[in-house]
Amino acid sequence: MSQLATTLFEPEAPAVPAAGPRLYRVAGLDISLTGTGISTLGGTTRVPTTGRRRDTILQRRNRMRLILDTVLTEVGDVDLACVEGPSHHSVGGSVWDRGGLWWLIVDGLCARDIPVAVIPPMSRAKYATGKGNSRKAAVLDAAQKRYGAILPTDDEADALVLRAMGLHWLEQPLAEVPDGHRAALAGVQWPEREEVAAR
Repeated sequence: MSQLATTLFEPEAPAVPAAGPRLYRVAGLDISLTGTGISTLGGTTRVPTTGRRRDTILQRRNRMRLILDTVLTEVGDVDLACVEGPSHHSVGGSVWDRGGLWWLIVDGLCARDIPVAVIPPMSRAKYATGKGNSRKAAVLDAAQKRYGAILPTDDEADALVLRAMGLHWLEQPLAEVPDGHRAALAGVQWPEREEVAAR
């Protein structure tokens, strides 16, 4: 048999396995001046900073800039960022600075074309514990038990729960949760699914 014939009748190469379902990259962000919690596929972390009432405008600006830059670096390029919404019952502390920091981070995410979901604090607590009025300690305990995670702070626990909610909305839950907990997803301001799918 000629070399040409041998080449023409070689067995076919094995078929390429079909790709599995897309795994979404989701980040959870519990934004705070004193300890912003961040949860990504790589794990959880916290950005601790301190300030004083007599800080100058420049000092306050530099503090917020540090938090912003660290958050955006840790988040990287994701398909969805789940951000805890402002607490309307919180009247103490630096209200202007907290609001400014929240918008700086949200704006930074939007500038990267990252879809953003805004999750009310009560929805985050309800998803974690089944009760919207649960305190942070209860959310921390529930997150550690459900996800088998060692979480040093409630900031990181909140961030992990926010990330878990985003993954659940995208039908890739980190763990099974009772129906009463899952109902918390309905109270979230989600982006259009097409925005996330197009990432």
